[in-house]
Amino acid sequence: MSDIPEVGSSQDREEAQEYIDKIAQARGYVLPYHKLMANADLPVLKAANNLVAAAYTDQRHLSRATKELIFVNSLTALRAPKGQIASHIRVALDLGVSPIEILEAIEIVLPEAGIVAFQHGFEVWAEIVGAEAIEPTVSVHDTAE
Repeated sequence: MSDIPEVGSSQDREEAQEYIDKIAQARGYVLPYHKLMANADLPVLKAANNLVAAAYTDQRHLSRATKELIFVNSLTALRAPKGQIASHIRVALDLGVSPIEILEAIEIVLPEAGIVAFQHGFEVWAEIVGAEAIEPTVSVHDTAE
C-alpha cells in the first residue's frame, strides 16, 4: 500500500485534470512530474507552476521563441533528462525557430559547460530534427554505446 495521497473526490480529480490541461495548453507539453503531482499534491504543483508562469509562459519582454532557446541552452548545460530538452526543442520548432538556430543555442553551452554537456543536448537535437551523419571511409573503432 502506498503512502502517496490520491485525489479524493471526483470534483478533486476533475480540478486536477483541468489543471493538467491548463499546463499543457500554456506550455505545449506536460512533464511526467506534472502528471504525478496533479494527483499527489495539486496545491504544490499550482505553486510551482505559478513561478514558471511568471518566469516563462506569461508574455513579458522576451518572445516565447527566445525563452525556448534559453531553456534548451540551460537544460543542456544542466544535462536535464532528454525528454525535457526534447519538449523545448519541439516547442521552439513549432514557434518557427529553425533547427540551425536551436543548434546554435546548444553550441553556446560548449565554452561554459563543456563538450559532455554539449553532446547531451546535441544528441537530442539530432534525433528531433533528423540530422544526418557523415560516416568515415577509413577504419575506425565504433564508439556507439
